[in-house]
Amino acid sequence: MWKNSLELLLVHCQGEIGKVVTGGAPGIPGDTILDKMNYINTVDDSLRRFVTFEPRAHVAMTVNLLLPPCRPDADAAFIVLQADRAHPMSGSNCICVVTALLETGRVKMVEPTTIVKLDTAAGLITARAACENGRCKSVSLDNVPAFAVEINAPVRTTKWGTIKADIAFGGVFYALIDVAQIGLTITRDNARALAEAGIEIKSLLKEQTRVSHPDIPGLDEVAYVMFRDRDPDGAVRTCTTLKPGRVDRSPCGTGSSANLAVLHARGLVKTGDKLLSRSIIDGTFTAEAIGDIMIGKHRAVLPRITGEAWIYGREELRLDESDPFPRGFALSDSWGPQVGELG
Repeated sequence: MWKNSLELLLVHCQGEIGKVVTGGAPGIPGDTILDKMNYINTVDDSLRRFVTFEPRAHVAMTVNLLLPPCRPDADAAFIVLQADRAHPMSGSNCICVVTALLETGRVKMVEPTTIVKLDTAAGLITARAACENGRCKSVSLDNVPAFAVEINAPVRTTKWGTIKADIAFGGVFYALIDVAQIGLTITRDNARALAEAGIEIKSLLKEQTRVSHPDIPGLDEVAYVMFRDRDPDGAVRTCTTLKPGRVDRSPCGTGSSANLAVLHARGLVKTGDKLLSRSIIDGTFTAEAIGDIMIGKHRAVLPRITGEAWIYGREELRLDESDPFPRGFALSDSWGPQVGELG
């Protein structure tokens, strides 16, 4: 069991907390970042649990494990650690990682633009950071190719009848659902109801939908349900729900990429088009289609996601050998109705 101290930088992207482990983490076996992520998910999840569960963490946050890259063309690597598992990619967390790397000097900042290449389990991410006076003002991510798997897939539910979901990949797999189908709107007052609805639908999708990335072994589940709507100004209103029961505070970069892929598949977005994604608390990302490519049998869009993050502190985590909760814990009062599925 890990027994040393961990150093973390506290960062948020449009309100979504994405802490970055900057020192003290143990080595993770594996020749690639995908291997390392799969090791965390299938062999030893003690580090993930330590940094994402109570009493050292809370439900509305993510921790990003910063690692040396496994490929020579990358500056750094990271794995997204959440309460349910390790995930391959996250737009908001990637923006947090780039901001942390540049503002702490781990990657040299070059003004006005610094290019940072990140090795992730989903593939190579190229980030262009707008920099001024030592501050990372915004980050534009050239995400991995995003593609739609199924449009208007029927999902049978007991509460809402049969609803329609678009299944798409944007760095992880999403089910994208027009929120009116469940009788809600994406507002702060509905955050709890949206979280519970999204987690319930995710559990149904496990039995009703099969996904598999054609090029990346192990990416074979719908990770998140994202509800969506349109604001009067044309922006896409987003609400990504995360297991065991919360909502993303940010507009969600991989979800916005997946939604861009759906619109591309419907013929509603072409190369060069930009969309504004707006979160449940009114944070914004820009999602741009910068090209297209074939991924297996799927016509994929190349998404560019732009947003901003802020560093707000530092912390050090330690484990005393007498601590009764080395694996952490989670309770349904704040973690949601399916907390027992976290194990």
